[in-house]
Amino acid sequence: MERVALAFSGGLDTTVCVGLLEEEYGYDEVIGVTVDVGQPEEEFEEAEETAEALDVETHVVDAREEFATLCLDSLKANATYQGYPLGTAMARPVIANAILETAIENDCDAVAHGCTGKGNDQLRFEAVWRDSDLDVIAPVRELELTREWEMQYAEEHDLPVQSGNDGDWSIDTNLWSRSVEGADLEKPDYVPPEDIYEWTDAPGDADGTELVEIEFEDGEPVALDTVGETPTSPQPPAGDGDDLGPVELIEYLNELAGAYGVGRTDMMEDRMLGLKVRENYEHPAATVLLNAHEALEGLVLTQEEREFKSQIDQQWSKKAYQGLIDAPLVGALEGFIEETQSRVTGTVTIKLEGGSARAVGRESEYAAYSEDAASFNTETVEGQGITQKDATGVAKYHGFQGRLANSVVDGVDED
Repeated sequence: MERVALAFSGGLDTTVCVGLLEEEYGYDEVIGVTVDVGQPEEEFEEAEETAEALDVETHVVDAREEFATLCLDSLKANATYQGYPLGTAMARPVIANAILETAIENDCDAVAHGCTGKGNDQLRFEAVWRDSDLDVIAPVRELELTREWEMQYAEEHDLPVQSGNDGDWSIDTNLWSRSVEGADLEKPDYVPPEDIYEWTDAPGDADGTELVEIEFEDGEPVALDTVGETPTSPQPPAGDGDDLGPVELIEYLNELAGAYGVGRTDMMEDRMLGLKVRENYEHPAATVLLNAHEALEGLVLTQEEREFKSQIDQQWSKKAYQGLIDAPLVGALEGFIEETQSRVTGTVTIKLEGGSARAVGRESEYAAYSEDAASFNTETVEGQGITQKDATGVAKYHGFQGRLANSVVDGVDED
């Protein structure tokens, strides 16, 4: 009795894979595993209906807390890839681990996914699974299937398919981001219709502004307050200003910032395999929290720390994009990151307006800043014994080597 655990969403790819795993690969039983990382409830209902129609046993694993914690941890590294927050990339290792554990618990011989051979997710899933003794099956990649072929297969076999725009668009949703791709969206010059967006209103539709105060401790958001609320503002589930759990905080900010059109990205993305692709993302909460965190770091970290940390952050984000958050390098990078975050404690005020989330205020007891020292209204750098005249020597030396080099060149050219 050969049994395989399939990463199951109820969408086109995984629905088609059920039949293929039985017909083409000879497995006697397919177990569907759906991992909850913040998808909307209707997706689970659709997955359940599809599984019943296919007569597939399914397991639903709740990994929202684990994923939300990872998302908030990623703030410490200001984690983005080519300008957008890493939602799908960070969700994949969490999902893969949950599927692997379920497969082992149910005595499966293999694990399978419905990822294409042109995408990133195949690598992210398999980086986790290939550390086990189970076989890894990838029907879409191994059989070189196209989306058109899958849709025809589904129609011929009367398979229930629930995926955006009748299957034309491929949509992936989790707590941190929502991605939309496929069909006309693959064309770089195609202007996407407004109805591809669900989390964000059109940036110009929101009236007024909103101020959100976000409190951080050791680099992590722990509470928030809204200031100057508009009538349409939702209330935090734990009450305005109270501490929120990771899941509740992210969900609330997605709703609040999304109403102001915050967190849309339309980009040409460079995948791990070297392909350049068109991607559309929504990430309201991630945008707000990343902007707030960077603003607080700007207040408390020294110039040298900020410059060096930007390199560390980039490496951390790259490994997260690859789905390799458990790599030894990541642990080493996090050693430096955690050291810097010990002072990233304080409050940031974010202004939501017309599609933007700007930091407009920040405060911290660890601020590497002195108003008296920096002010143009004081004659000296207070408490340091430094006067304005002391900068004269610095000004004389500043650029000296470049001026000298230029004069030498000019002299040689004249000769």
